[in-house]
Amino acid sequence: MIIRVALYEDNKFVRQSLESCVAGCDDFLLVGSYSNAKHILEEVASVEPDVLVMDIQMPGINGIEAVKRVKSNYPKITILMQTVFDDEKHVFEAIQVGASGYVLKQNSYLLLPQYIRDAYAGGAPLSPSVAKLFIQRFKTSHRKTASEFDLSPKEAEVLSYLVKGMSYKMIASEMNIIYDTVRAHMKKIYFKLHVESMTEAVAKALQHKLFEE
Repeated sequence: MIIRVALYEDNKFVRQSLESCVAGCDDFLLVGSYSNAKHILEEVASVEPDVLVMDIQMPGINGIEAVKRVKSNYPKITILMQTVFDDEKHVFEAIQVGASGYVLKQNSYLLLPQYIRDAYAGGAPLSPSVAKLFIQRFKTSHRKTASEFDLSPKEAEVLSYLVKGMSYKMIASEMNIIYDTVRAHMKKIYFKLHVESMTEAVAKALQHKLFEE
């Protein structure tokens, strides 16, 4: 399967590095590379990407607004955000508009192909430092257990694997269940956690320290 990837990054040298990274993978097809998101809806309609790799801070229309526009018009497109260490505020804003994963730019190029694959497969990839941002943000929150959210043991297990960055396919393999069963569990998890996306589910699990020892 070929994954159609489009890039949005205002820094020319970073964008060129991303282009090389994507072009070097046999299962990716680079369909677009842009320095800003001013015409993102027209560009998405033209090149029909499966995955967008989106910089958060861009001139004109920033990544958060760009994600909001794309998800409103093309909800099935997967969007992987790139951020930096001091970009915590924007990471949490992006949760609300539907991005599928958040990775740090620093030293991300070797891992980016797998992040793209995981996001496209239904996962919610978080680079370790971004996961720490969630934990630090919510470190004073009241700790809850999965049972307090009325999660069944299987639902709690699915969510724990999601927090670890595993895709639906990986979770199905780990639990020896079919892909559609994972999706069924996730629908119940969304309802019980009062969230609407994988990233919101991960954020809430981290917020309440559901799986910390």
